[in-house]
Amino acid sequence: MVMKSRSWGVFWYLLLCFGIAWGSWQIGINAGLSVMSPAFQLYLLPGAFAPAIAAILVRKWITREGFADAGLGLHPRGWPYYLVAWLLPLFVVGAIVIEAWLLGLATPDFALSKVLAGEAGERARQMAISLSSHPVLPKLPLLISETLLFALITTPILWGEEFGWRGYLQQRLLVDRPIASAIVIGTIWGVWHFPLTLRGYNYPDHPYVGSALFVVMAIFFAYIFGWIFRRSESIWASSLAHAATNGVGGTLTALWFAGVSPTLVSYTGFLAAPPILAVCACILLLERRDIRKLSVAES
Repeated sequence: MVMKSRSWGVFWYLLLCFGIAWGSWQIGINAGLSVMSPAFQLYLLPGAFAPAIAAILVRKWITREGFADAGLGLHPRGWPYYLVAWLLPLFVVGAIVIEAWLLGLATPDFALSKVLAGEAGERARQMAISLSSHPVLPKLPLLISETLLFALITTPILWGEEFGWRGYLQQRLLVDRPIASAIVIGTIWGVWHFPLTLRGYNYPDHPYVGSALFVVMAIFFAYIFGWIFRRSESIWASSLAHAATNGVGGTLTALWFAGVSPTLVSYTGFLAAPPILAVCACILLLERRDIRKLSVAES
């Protein structure tokens, strides 16, 4: 009976999550808006909260299971995982910079000259102008500190996705097999983005290759965010990780590699895969070490 209720809940969650997001995005697309245009942001927002809305509706009215396992508490004792969630993108971006330089694929533009020339969009250009005019801090540390602050501010927005993907779905599909769960959830999560990525969002130069790559990256992120959620026991920690991924990793790579193919050099590009995979490998080793310690303690 419990298994049937869980399956029914997952079915309705996916139906509502995809329906609300894809429906909202399609309205903007049918209005003739490019997914890259500022005006399309109004249609993106309902989709950004579709996973949370779906999870709330299912928990409250369809399965009536409540919110006891939703991880809504902050749990300060899990502060190391909040710190990892917040700062991890700096390590990944650093690795991307080194890879791009060693392979001769791109040179990071720390002076943001290309951004100021309008090669990364108007929002990025305005950010670069504000950094250039700052009277105290040098541009590089100021930019990093602003992106870290931006991640904190936008965490409640990314909760809109995490409360659904991590707080609901990832606890109900292959929960005792984290790798398999991440593969399934990441694939669903990546496909959920297809109406955007196939139209050039994230990968305007290669939308089809980028969409396939995004599924792979979503699997990696599902594993990392899922681990942060389990260890911290708080959906706010994985929401911070998601916000930092977008606000720190996404922003820094977009600014420093303006004019370079985002399919190659971005936080969800090919060069991001090796360091993010390395993070997944470290998590796997930590998990196996803890399992061995538990086995020894029980024996």
